[in-house]
Amino acid sequence: MERIYGFTHYSFFTEMSELASRNNSFDLSLGLPDFDIDIRLKTFLMEAADHQCHQYEPLAGNPLLIKNIITFNAARVNSIHLKENEVTIIPCATFALHTTLKSVLNQGDEVIIIQPSYYTYGPSVVLNGGVPIYYDLDQDFTINWEKFQQCISEKTKAIIVNSPQNPTGTIWKQSDWNQLYELIKHQEIYLVSEEIYDTYCYDGVEHYSSFLHPELKNRTFCIFSFGKMFHTSGWKVSYLLASEDLTAKFRCHQQYISYSANAPAQYALAKYLEVFDSSENRRIMQGKRDIFNEMIAFTPLEATKKAEGSVFQVVNFRNISKTMTDVEFSKWLTVEKKTACLPLSAFYNSRQNSDYVRFSFAKKDEVIIQALEHLQKHL
Repeated sequence: MERIYGFTHYSFFTEMSELASRNNSFDLSLGLPDFDIDIRLKTFLMEAADHQCHQYEPLAGNPLLIKNIITFNAARVNSIHLKENEVTIIPCATFALHTTLKSVLNQGDEVIIIQPSYYTYGPSVVLNGGVPIYYDLDQDFTINWEKFQQCISEKTKAIIVNSPQNPTGTIWKQSDWNQLYELIKHQEIYLVSEEIYDTYCYDGVEHYSSFLHPELKNRTFCIFSFGKMFHTSGWKVSYLLASEDLTAKFRCHQQYISYSANAPAQYALAKYLEVFDSSENRRIMQGKRDIFNEMIAFTPLEATKKAEGSVFQVVNFRNISKTMTDVEFSKWLTVEKKTACLPLSAFYNSRQNSDYVRFSFAKKDEVIIQALEHLQKHL
């Protein structure tokens, strides 16, 4: 896996998917769903065309979409009560991350990134003049807060958190946010909280947003994704929550980069939020997770910790090979055993190996079943 100046090349992720395609393998490597979106979303998008939603929306976003985001978040079990000027519609989560860092970083500021993490984090920090400081989760993918504290310095300006997390599927609880606040409360440190899998928390656990924490709220940029919620990543519409002061900082930069997001899609998403049932969404995805875990238990692969959230399951492969690197194993599994995954080392800045690979269960049930039946027979 090629890395230049700390950048992980995204081509590796697409390379694995292309390897699956060339070898006619079951592709559980990327988190891209292979099933269709809700027919009502398509209907609302066609309706948007008739409503002449073809010009720029306001910088903040479509007013109806903002209103319905506020209503949606207020109705959650862990209710988030929002003002209009705390919500901004954006093209995507990656845009939000990059623009947030642009809003708060000065040259040489340090940003703590918790690994394993999504590949865009480090490059976004570097492109905005910052210095990534990497903290590695413990073997069970939990945080050792004493070790984490050692990453904080007088140069620390921001911390990037992802919950539910890609790739590990772990969820930050209220106690985790409390722990974090105790470590940073005496210093001006911003929190970039990517919560794009917020509607995928399982086994009765309710998502607890950083924006609910009374003290952290004033220093948090909280990122959500309609692409992940509704399987519409190509529509390029997400949203950001921030205090009114931080929203003003963010929009100051946003106006010179994207200004607004996809107008017809904003209308369709606004209408869909009025009928969307997040509990049904979660039930369906939890069912896919359970199918995956029940079936993988009958293979030598070991899912040591069932995903608490997200659409990914991390699996230990060392019962099969003690000598292959995780990259070698991922390619071997894709080519020889016809099931594609990603090596966990792809989610680290400088690690060349691990004991784990990541599968996505955001797939049709029959694809998950066929892939796991194949592994049961051939591993």
